[in-house]
Amino acid sequence: MPIRTPLCDLLGIELPVLLAPMARVSGGTLAAAVSRAGGLGLIGGGYGDADWLIREFDAADGARIGVGFITWSLARQPRLLDLALDRAPAVLMLSFGDFQPFLPNIRNIQTKLIVQVQTLDQAREAVDAGVDAIVAQGTEAGGHGGTRATLPFVPAVVDIAKEIPVIAAGGIADGRGLAAALALGASGVLCGTGFFASDESLASNNAKQTAVSGSGDDTERSSVFDMARGLDWPPDWNNRAMRNSFTRRWSEDIDGLARNLAEEQARFDAAWAADDTDIAAVIVGEAADLIRLREPAQTTLYRMISQAEDRLQRIGRLVEPITED
Repeated sequence: MPIRTPLCDLLGIELPVLLAPMARVSGGTLAAAVSRAGGLGLIGGGYGDADWLIREFDAADGARIGVGFITWSLARQPRLLDLALDRAPAVLMLSFGDFQPFLPNIRNIQTKLIVQVQTLDQAREAVDAGVDAIVAQGTEAGGHGGTRATLPFVPAVVDIAKEIPVIAAGGIADGRGLAAALALGASGVLCGTGFFASDESLASNNAKQTAVSGSGDDTERSSVFDMARGLDWPPDWNNRAMRNSFTRRWSEDIDGLARNLAEEQARFDAAWAADDTDIAAVIVGEAADLIRLREPAQTTLYRMISQAEDRLQRIGRLVEPITED
């Protein structure tokens, strides 16, 4: 029996799986592939490149997709919200910052608003604001995040959200993770690392290979890549990525990196241009252990659903039926 949850009904999708809006990775082609396979793909709005955003919406070629923004960055370029909403995305997702100022514009259209949270206070604020769905993100996630682990955090947010669908994120890249999230009370999952190495992903060839060859053991949270990219992220969030020579050199010496920042930024930029992943960032999460193939996004999604269905059926057989005397 197909998996269908309230999130499917809310968003008009067949499968309760959303593509995380990964900056520089989740472009229009990948988002469209996930949507056409039955989930919902979100373009990663990133740090506010209007030309890039327009190009990636066009690359979706009419597919029904969504878009996600880094909220504190969007606040500096609010015109990007209008640009995105003009494309009538199915979903707009806001993460990391005060989403309240954007509510009036979003409420005037049919686009659903999803807010990603990393604390219970943030979840309560989202509930009070009447958002359409909440992403409860655990620290296992790739990219930026907080400190709460997915397993205890998701059901705590579910208890707060009540009738608002909760989407689990962080360390989920296969059907076992989807089944576990549903068992915790979530209505679906948001997956980034699981689609990072997809054929349609904008990640470079070396980055994809590094991801599929890597492990969650090889990831760490730090601010070194933000500093190298000149991104002034608020201190509440740092970035999980694959450990490499750059992080080994600087993650324990942030002051030293700050003193040598101009030189190190130049070295980082050169490595990024050369696709040198021993210096440039490969931003994936602890679920790196679970991705071992470079394949179409559709294949990844269908395998996830099949595995989740099998896992849920197996779990169901562990429960003895109640019989009446």
